[in-house]
Amino acid sequence: MTQTYIFTGGKVLDAAKGVLLDGLSVLVRDGRILEVASSIPAPAGAVEVALGGRTLMPGLVDCHVHVVAESLDLWSNAIAPSSLAALRSARVMNEALMRGFTTLRDLGGADHGLVRAVDEGLIDGPRLVICGKGLSTTGGHCDLRQRTDDRPGIMSDRLGSMGILVDGVDDVRRVSREMIKSGARFIKVMANGGVSSPNDPIHSLQFSRDEMAAIVEEAENAGLYVSAHVYTDAAIRRVVELGVHSLEHCNLITAETAKLAAERGCIAVPTLVAYDALALDGEELGLGEAEFAKIEVVRQGGLRSLEIMRDAGLPMAFGSDLLGQLRKYHCMEFELLAKVLTPAEIIRSATIVGAQLCRLEVGVVAPGAFADLLVVDGDPLSDIALLQDDGAHMSAIMANGRFVKNRLL
Repeated sequence: MTQTYIFTGGKVLDAAKGVLLDGLSVLVRDGRILEVASSIPAPAGAVEVALGGRTLMPGLVDCHVHVVAESLDLWSNAIAPSSLAALRSARVMNEALMRGFTTLRDLGGADHGLVRAVDEGLIDGPRLVICGKGLSTTGGHCDLRQRTDDRPGIMSDRLGSMGILVDGVDDVRRVSREMIKSGARFIKVMANGGVSSPNDPIHSLQFSRDEMAAIVEEAENAGLYVSAHVYTDAAIRRVVELGVHSLEHCNLITAETAKLAAERGCIAVPTLVAYDALALDGEELGLGEAEFAKIEVVRQGGLRSLEIMRDAGLPMAFGSDLLGQLRKYHCMEFELLAKVLTPAEIIRSATIVGAQLCRLEVGVVAPGAFADLLVVDGDPLSDIALLQDDGAHMSAIMANGRFVKNRLL
């Protein structure tokens, strides 16, 4: 039975305007926000949630996660039985939910089964937006084989595998259509070299222009968009020109390319914490000299890229991209963003902009939106650290109209 709640006596955070609003009550029913007004009569049977001056704000949106990457050993994830990978993913998702992330956009690995498991209440996790498997060329960012390993392909049929190898226009069309048929809400491509992959330097461009154009066409034919893993300015400009909408990482972007991306209506997803976490724990986790060299290249450009994209008017959504044991650093992304962005800009990226990229009615406290709500012990517009510490400063977390944490009642 669905419960009706009415929140009273607090301040409502307007993420779009970056202000706190006094004197408002919020009515929630059937998983949606029904009304936001200064005076709402409590319906019969409604449970009043007295905020006591705390802040009521939208649930957070992380637009770059890999919930199947329970371990930093990507090959270990890929060969795990899918049933085991699903149970591990449930734990990863629940951890994120208890940090206040009520929506996750998965950038490679999660399938429609995990989406349904959340929708049906089998998993206590955030709402999940998926792309299926990330598309990668042979030798590209999702090709985990060492140079001397000549076994064909990767185990893309397993849930724990984040990507699938595709080569040629016909193949990328077929696989894009397969992802769409299987429930993808967007298509993910590895268009640039990566940090965690063994054979592709950061500067390498991946997929031909014809292949990329075919992927974009298939996504657009289905009313979807393409998201691209990109670091270098050359890779970013190339995919923007070819119609890619979502730009992941973007550490080495220039002002000229950022301006072009903004003009084309793109959204960027910086993931600074991924590289700081690798720098902190990489040696312990077995990363070698080549990986550390690549990490340092993208780390050095990360903070500067925030300034460039902000000044160009390129919207940025919040992302983390933390794999395996590095998930413990999830909330550090707020700390890193705060070196360049204001709390209001950071919150907007983790709510309004994230909602746009997920194409969901989340990220706002407004009638008709999903009832994904956080009760924060203070004003995060003044102190962004209130969104850190794994949810310690959140008295309540509501996902889809249901409390998953509540110290108020």
